[in-house]
Amino acid sequence: ITSRFLYHHIQKLFSKGVLDNIIDAIPEDILEHYHLPTIRTALIWIHTPQKESDAKAARKRFAFEEVFLVQLAHQRERAITNEHSGFIIKPEPEALKKFISRFTFKPTSSQEHALQNIFSDFKKGRPMARLLEGDVGSGKTFVAATAAYAVATSAPKDNKFGYLQVAYMSPTEILAEQHFKSFIEYFRGLPIEIGLLTGSSAKKFPSKLDPGGATKISRTQLLKWVEEGKLPILIGTHSLIQKSVKFKNLGLAIVDEQHRFGTLQRSKLAKKDAIIPHFLSMTATPIPRTLALTIYGNLDLTLLDEMPIGRLPIKTELVTKSNRKKMEEHIRTEINNGRQAYIICPRINEPDPEKELALIAKSVTAEAKRIAEDVFPEFEIGVLHGKMKPTEKEWVMDEFKKGTIHILVATSVVEVGVNVPNATIIVIEGAERFGLAQLHQLRGRVIRSNHQAYCYILTDSTSEVSQKRLKALATAKNGFDLAELDLTLRGSGELSGGKQWGISDLGMEAIKNIKMVEAARNEAIRLITKEPDLKKYTLLLHAVETKHKNTHWE
Repeated sequence: ITSRFLYHHIQKLFSKGVLDNIIDAIPEDILEHYHLPTIRTALIWIHTPQKESDAKAARKRFAFEEVFLVQLAHQRERAITNEHSGFIIKPEPEALKKFISRFTFKPTSSQEHALQNIFSDFKKGRPMARLLEGDVGSGKTFVAATAAYAVATSAPKDNKFGYLQVAYMSPTEILAEQHFKSFIEYFRGLPIEIGLLTGSSAKKFPSKLDPGGATKISRTQLLKWVEEGKLPILIGTHSLIQKSVKFKNLGLAIVDEQHRFGTLQRSKLAKKDAIIPHFLSMTATPIPRTLALTIYGNLDLTLLDEMPIGRLPIKTELVTKSNRKKMEEHIRTEINNGRQAYIICPRINEPDPEKELALIAKSVTAEAKRIAEDVFPEFEIGVLHGKMKPTEKEWVMDEFKKGTIHILVATSVVEVGVNVPNATIIVIEGAERFGLAQLHQLRGRVIRSNHQAYCYILTDSTSEVSQKRLKALATAKNGFDLAELDLTLRGSGELSGGKQWGISDLGMEAIKNIKMVEAARNEAIRLITKEPDLKKYTLLLHAVETKHKNTHWE
């Protein structure tokens, strides 16, 4: 369809008088305050602008409308949530101090600040709605575990027997297993039982036969204990939101890397009961402030912006073909010194040469074979990708953690949260195929100890934008700087997958404008404070309910 075709058909509609009956959803006082055209004028100016300023004004109006509707949906959701009661949780200070002392490190001041925010929310009697945004390796799991301990040792006010429960939802089985193992270490020796529920397994800690370890149990038995309130902490994937999972007293829902879950999945977890549980969402994906204000408009934001004491900054290098040998020798030296490495490839298998549009990029299977035969024959090479069975993935990860596998060749399945402190080198092949935020996440896999970590970025792309982006990865101090840069360089339509936020390209363009985002947010807060049910604004209510019904509950 050509622009000319569209133009003539729209002119026909205009000539039939469609604009005469159109009513503006945005209140008149808001349009006047921000000098925005009415819907009728904006439609004429966007389709038949007489001058450039008309077209710009129309775009500004539609961009504002989109961001305003997102904000309105969030603020309305927040107002509805605040009408519900939340469990009042006041952890015993001495017991909390004792729990924190179980960790081998002293919490950073930003971790302490995050816990203060959470415990302050717990006392209010309203459901907490908080986003914990921390750079890779900044210690979000410690904050989550301490909050979980506070909840799992608090009794619900109407029940002297039993305690509140915690649901901890992870985006992948690998990560759920990892959190389960971490929590076993954190809670070992305490009278707090922990369950794991994924698509492929159900486990419980401690085991009756082996008090120091976990045991596989039947799914039915695990769900029975959860429903009876006998299991205080349940960790899992989206299996946690199936109808069969019923909590007796769910006090806290923690969701890790929640943008990987659909809106409905998150809301199911948090809205299964009349008393809405406290909600803690965690992400290591760096999000520009304007985007955070928009897509997480109904969450209070806490930043973890410090690294644990003694953590060395990672050395990132863009490797050319001529420097590959030097890089391989460095990997050899590090592994001989007892360290381990990841090699990340964009594909699982080699592309089909018959397919015209096949993605020509390095594959995990071919690269693993090449390095095992030609580059590092003396080392043990492992393979990990999304199409492997959960049991195979678990076995590979365990062998890598034990140190039996020296080099793990994987897809970006290791992007989120995988934690092997001894792995200090990551090589990313075909780096131009990953977003900056994703590259930063991958790089974060090796900032897990106080050993010096290295990230090698390899690309065949000669594009100026690709080179600029990858150089930025090597020089940016943290993920937040990178996210702002990604927004500028790649264009907002691609940022963190604009489509996944339910926002159009025009809306994403608007998100680059902090003043517009803040104005839309302030107007939404003012309107909802004055009219929480939007009864006097029927058109706005209809727009919010239809357009943003399923856009990010958070």
